[in-house]
Amino acid sequence: MRFAHLRVDGQRTPRLAVVEGDRALFLDEVVDDPPRDLQDLIERGPEGLAHVRGLADAAIAADAPTHAVADLRHASAVLRPPHILAIGANYAAHASELKLRSETAMTVFSLWPNSLAGHGGTTTWPDELSQEVDYEAELGVIIGRPARGVRVQDALDYVWGYTVVNDITARNIQFSEAQWSRCKSFDGFTPTGPVVVTADEVPDPQDVWLTTNVDGRILQDASSAEMVRSVAEIISYLSRSATIPPGTLISTGSPGGAGYSRKPPVFLADGATVTVSIDRIGALTTHCRVV
Repeated sequence: MRFAHLRVDGQRTPRLAVVEGDRALFLDEVVDDPPRDLQDLIERGPEGLAHVRGLADAAIAADAPTHAVADLRHASAVLRPPHILAIGANYAAHASELKLRSETAMTVFSLWPNSLAGHGGTTTWPDELSQEVDYEAELGVIIGRPARGVRVQDALDYVWGYTVVNDITARNIQFSEAQWSRCKSFDGFTPTGPVVVTADEVPDPQDVWLTTNVDGRILQDASSAEMVRSVAEIISYLSRSATIPPGTLISTGSPGGAGYSRKPPVFLADGATVTVSIDRIGALTTHCRVV
């Protein structure tokens, strides 16, 4: 099942919708007590999802009114996540091209909630802060129930769903500071979407393909099988020291092909359009504006 936060042009508040092909069914039109967003739905547990699934399937079968997705505006595919956690240097090719050390433990950092943005939106940043803004295709994992002390072999049972993430990064700031949160947390630097797909839609998260297209050029093209540490290993590792609450978004790292490492470098310029695609999930487009 596919969910998105969408709004009709002119509305300010996004509404949770089920997406079927190129049509969207707003849940507040078919559910008596609709979840206000994805976080609310996740917190209702498996029973809540089953209830929504049943009502949505019945409404679609009965030809309930739907909306063309192309006529709607996307908000971030996740809203109000309790945490946004990111894994650095999780593809050997990316670590090598950025000349990052291969640590014995995972590189973990947080992204700030103001960085969340939706598909089709415009991300703006000041020219004086960075002229080295880069793209990073990443598989996003959404946790479905509290995860604490999880074994690797059980970890995927804690996944609620998956989404596409573009982990936009100001490289000059990344390499001038000891931590990575600020360089990746400008307003709009974490676009997600266009949808969140439930875990059953992606049977094996190590068997999806990621691509990045910048202004018509394919610059990243790799399989999630190339991760240094799998999705299951990431969840297990993070859950050892602290409970991962439901709704947490984990961005699992980017493959090789970053703009910083190219000769000459390819950074996101004013007017650039970048699309990150992951098969079985969708294509996430971001427009860039430098001011």
